[in-house]
Amino acid sequence: MRIAFAGTPVFAARALEALHAAGHTVALVLTQPDRPAGRGMKLQPSPVKQFALAQGLALAQPQGLKLDGRFAAEAQAARAALQAAAPELMVVAAYGLILPDWTLKLPPRGCLNIHASLLPRWRGAAPIHRAIEAGDAETGTTIMQMDAGLDTGDMLRVERLPIAPDESTAHLHDRLAAQGARLIVEALAQLDRGEPLPATPQPAEGCCYAAKIDKAEAAIDWSLPAATLARRVRAFDPAPGAHFTRTASEGRTETIKLWRARPVPGQGQPGEVLALDARAGLLQVACGEGALQIEELQRPGGKRLPARELLAALALQPGERLGG
Repeated sequence: MRIAFAGTPVFAARALEALHAAGHTVALVLTQPDRPAGRGMKLQPSPVKQFALAQGLALAQPQGLKLDGRFAAEAQAARAALQAAAPELMVVAAYGLILPDWTLKLPPRGCLNIHASLLPRWRGAAPIHRAIEAGDAETGTTIMQMDAGLDTGDMLRVERLPIAPDESTAHLHDRLAAQGARLIVEALAQLDRGEPLPATPQPAEGCCYAAKIDKAEAAIDWSLPAATLARRVRAFDPAPGAHFTRTASEGRTETIKLWRARPVPGQGQPGEVLALDARAGLLQVACGEGALQIEELQRPGGKRLPARELLAALALQPGERLGG
């Protein structure tokens, strides 16, 4: 099938790779403009762009797609490129830009979206993070016929996936990316065989909005229950990374990232170090309800390390209060 593809991060690149490998003609790839990243803040191409360039695929990187918007000239150029590509269908995965009505109507077979949630449970930008943060027991992938709403279109294929009790966003993301890539290939194969994809309208109830993760959310609020904080630690791994602060004896404040922790019984003032044994790697901190046993940490400029390898260097003291 002749398709266009719109996506930006690794999640989308996995789907593009699978579609290309399945023999579909990718006539045009849309991805977001290069963004500064890394310590040097140099412009970096998206994973989707990297794959497109490696395969010699036609590429467009408009800053916007609204024909009457701030980037109208770029939108007009993107529309011309899409018209010239003449795709039968567009596949969209974590593109990051809103597709206006003209985009949805341009391909004769419309636009299919790969969404990492059991819709309508988590609509929006961060469904993987929010599912873990909320303590969901399962998630999955929905292949959806796009419409003008935010992740509101009819569901064409749905597959469930259990969330492991200790799973991070990093691990779950990779499993969902593989699932989404497989499902979109299966969906297009079904269309190629002349078999329609049964459309199921999304139910009105059970909808939640998965807002984009704000860096401020990653600061540990010790007044929250330990179980809530443990879920946030997993949800914010690998980015932005949950963190807390502590003030050393010389008055210097250090921000420490927290990568692995579990709730345990305990009582004290929120943020209070309740139990500490550097040799055993034991660090328990009181929360609003229960305590958090911290198992993996990272100091600024350092590597992720088991708690037992950092506690001696941190020189924490029992009764010390940690900040958020």
